[in-house]
Formats: sequence, C-alpha cells, structure tokens
Amino acid sequence: MRRRRFTRPLGNRRYGKRFVLATEGERTEPQYFQQFDRQSSNVSVFCVRKPAGNAPRQVLRRMVNHLEREDLRHGDEAWLIVDKDHWSDEQLGELYRWACAAPNRHLGLSNPKFEYWLLLHFENGVGIRSARDCEQRLRRYLPDYRKGLDTREFTRTQVEAAVERARQRDQPPCADWPRDVGSTTVYRLVAGILCAQDAHS
Repeated sequence: MRRRRFTRPLGNRRYGKRFVLATEGERTEPQYFQQFDRQSSNVSVFCVRKPAGNAPRQVLRRMVNHLEREDLRHGDEAWLIVDKDHWSDEQLGELYRWACAAPNRHLGLSNPKFEYWLLLHFENGVGIRSARDCEQRLRRYLPDYRKGLDTREFTRTQVEAAVERARQRDQPPCADWPRDVGSTTVYRLVAGILCAQDAHS
C-alpha cells in the first residue's frame, strides 16, 4: 500500500519560502542554520534530524524519508549539506545525481568540512590544507568552539562577507562539488536564504 503523503492546506502556509536541509553534522550545522529560521517569520529553514547517521547515503536517506512524508511546495528547496572529508567521489556522486533530478534539489559541500564555511565569516580562509588546519584556524575567532555553536549567531555583515569570500573562491563555479581543499558551495544556500528574507521583509 502506498504511503499517503502529508501536505498542509494551502491556506495554512505561514512562510514565503521554505528551505529543508539534511545535514551531515547532527549539531553544528543545525545550530548554525537555526539562526536564519529565527530571523524571519516569512522564511522557514528546517533541518531534518532523524534517523541519525552521517555517511552521504544516510544524509540522502534522511531527506528522502522526510519528503515522502511532506512534499515541497512550489518555490521551496531541499538541500543536502555534507563535508568532503574522507568521502569518495562515488559516495558524493549519489547525492549529486539526486540533486540534479529536480530543480528544487541541491547539494552544498564544504571541503574539507563545514568549519571552513564558518571560518569564512571571519577571514578569507587561504592556506587551509586539512580539517585540522580548519578547526585550529577557526578557534582563533571562536576559542570556545568544540564542535558546536550553542547560541552563537553571526551578524548579517559576517554572513554576507562569508558568502562573498566563498563565491570568489568558487571561480569558475563548480558544476558538482568543490574538489579543492579550502572551498565550499554552502554559500549558494545561504545566499538564497538571505535573498528570500529580503524579498519578504
């Protein structure tokens, strides 16, 4: 028997655009993106939390399971947010193929990891060669950072600077995911969130 999908009545929609995220990290990434959900009543940013697991296929499965229960509406977007880290091109390719199957699906990847995206809120991130480099450099700005942001929120100026720094390093724009250490396409998601917020402000 086919599972019935849950869809909210049209009249009950309280946001202009919704971003549904499945992230590799179970703590830092959701904490980071929650700030955007709190900033605007017209834009919703939702992180799918369960089931647990951080391998690329598990992140994808988490998203697929969620979308089987609740469809995206016109204009909404689904994003897979993962790290390059030690994952193979074959593993990441599965996520990329899923993202390519529909215009409202996307893949955001940070190389080597999500902390690189956070680092860009403070500096240009030049000279990063490994995940360890990335975390050590980030602690210059967030000394108490221990794989979590807790209630930390970044200013609009910091976020916009991170978007611009990441965009400059993504030249020419990569078609699938960043192959070089010290690059990220998460900025594409964040730029979309900021644009949606501005459109409904």
